[in-house]
Amino acid sequence: MVWWSIKDLSKADRSEIRMAMKHARYLLIIPIFSILLFSHYIRAIRWKLLIEPLGYSTKTSNAFFAVMIGYLTNLAVPRMGEVLKCTALARYEKTPVDKLIGTIILERIIDSLCLLIVFGITLAIQPDLYAELINALFHSSTGVETKKTSAYLILFIVAAIVILVIAAWMIFKKKNFNDLLVLLKKVTKSVWQGISAIQHLRKRRQFIILTIILWSIYLTGGYLGFQALQETESYGIKEAFTILSAGAIGMIVTPGGIGAYAILLEKSMQLYGLQKGVALAFGWIFWVAQTSVILIGGLFSFVAMPYFNKKKYEKT
Repeated sequence: MVWWSIKDLSKADRSEIRMAMKHARYLLIIPIFSILLFSHYIRAIRWKLLIEPLGYSTKTSNAFFAVMIGYLTNLAVPRMGEVLKCTALARYEKTPVDKLIGTIILERIIDSLCLLIVFGITLAIQPDLYAELINALFHSSTGVETKKTSAYLILFIVAAIVILVIAAWMIFKKKNFNDLLVLLKKVTKSVWQGISAIQHLRKRRQFIILTIILWSIYLTGGYLGFQALQETESYGIKEAFTILSAGAIGMIVTPGGIGAYAILLEKSMQLYGLQKGVALAFGWIFWVAQTSVILIGGLFSFVAMPYFNKKKYEKT
């Protein structure tokens, strides 16, 4: 995906990238970094609200550390971060992993609904945007076939890993298919308890407010990102909705959005008349900012989580 985003760059495009990077306002990285980090903190508080109906009290710091560890893991292994996120929190908060996975599923459903709302708003204020973006992305059949092949390959690898893990568990634990079915029923029940936690949410208003704040932060981050380059500083809320929509898709398509995020932002910005080189530079700057937050915050959390909890146990 990285190669795909730079393979067709001409000398003029490369020159535009160099000029854009040369005159970029790098001091804006600090507020953008802070805003993005704060969004992860808000997500941790919101996750706590989903866990409370299950009868478990969770420290905000541990929830935040677990969120960052999950994001960091997802950079290397897609979706594995969700499992590790739950495992890390369960280790220090004594909360069942399977029930936590239920809350993660619920959280993803809510985020998907929010993303649909963002898509709807974007489409309402720019009716022809998605048609133009799809046309710009898939003007050649080769790209489409490559994307399909990659998707099928990832699906096959994930399915193979799941089958191997199940087979290894059955062999080493000397289990049969009936034991597997009993385990699946137990896990399904616990996951459903996590999903149904929304019915018993005691602080629904606070949860809704935090969700609005979370997505407003994402939108604000994009708006601030426009101020980083002279060529994009005139863009406003309309364009911010566009890159929020496109960026969200980029993060889903590839691990950590590498390559895909920059391509989608590049194509989106070109629809507003931005030169290809500058548009790609903007996409990569924004991706680097988000990834840096995850790398720094995630690595810190890997060290901080056991350290702070060790101090807690020593005091006890």
